Amino acid sequence: MTRVSRSGVLVADKPAGPTSFDMVALLRRRLGVRRIGHAGTLDPAASGVLPLLIGEATKLVPYLADEDKEYVATIRFGVTTDSHDLTGRVLATAPVPDLTREGLMAATRPFVGRIRQVPPMFSALHHEGRRLYELAREGVEVPREPREVLVHDIAVEAVTGVAATLRIVCGRGTYVRTLAADLGAALGCGGAVERLVRTRVGALDLAEAVTAADIASATAEDLWRRVLPPESALAHLRAVHLATDAGEAFAHGQAVALGHAEPRAGAFVRVHDETGLMLGIGELIGGGHLVKPSRILHADRPGTRVLPT
Repeated sequence: MTRVSRSGVLVADKPAGPTSFDMVALLRRRLGVRRIGHAGTLDPAASGVLPLLIGEATKLVPYLADEDKEYVATIRFGVTTDSHDLTGRVLATAPVPDLTREGLMAATRPFVGRIRQVPPMFSALHHEGRRLYELAREGVEVPREPREVLVHDIAVEAVTGVAATLRIVCGRGTYVRTLAADLGAALGCGGAVERLVRTRVGALDLAEAVTAADIASATAEDLWRRVLPPESALAHLRAVHLATDAGEAFAHGQAVALGHAEPRAGAFVRVHDETGLMLGIGELIGGGHLVKPSRILHADRPGTRVLPT
């Protein structure tokens, strides 16, 4: 028997402890769907927003990964660890200078904008075919090249004794643990993340997230009611709408004329049919007069026949 596949985005609130893949595996079991992925890995010790993409929506992972993210990080100063958080081995301790909100605001300013970070050893990056965290657990450290990342804003929300809570808005590839260690080094005492919560990925907010406990206990149909349409993950992309014939041509892999010039030629856009249904992601070409397919969401078009998962 054939059917139309369901797809979309479930915003999960990952608790501290499980890995990001553990959350994927949990949702696979609860929905009985094999094709599920996540956008933006969270460390096991971190919690918060983890977008889980289902079915055809997994094609959108690269675009969602490019969106800005917001974190609330509690940093403990006066300690340096090998993992840059309090789960790691303590390498050094030092007296902490008097911390004030104004002083910390001044100390964070050099870390806003385009900065360079050395990725931590406890990360999922590869070195000669192995994850860095695998090497780190064996006590092996390898050279890492600094990478440029973009930090949009750092706000000091609270200062309590030797700890401070910061709200950080940053771009792809930013390591908050490295930011904490570098800030601690700048203060001359070291620093490590005590608690880390991701509160937002693009337009997907913690307030709308489903807890792991709810995922584990809800029925499949209840969970499907919490699944957002694929385009909810791409609010940062401009939407274009195509008439029926143009929409069919786009869905068959053809570049189509828009009938007008869109700004920002070369940019990606969300492509919808005239009913509003998302057909996929397109790239503007021809000076913004044409859109060519980049990703097509076949299973989201009514009447598309696909094999059962």
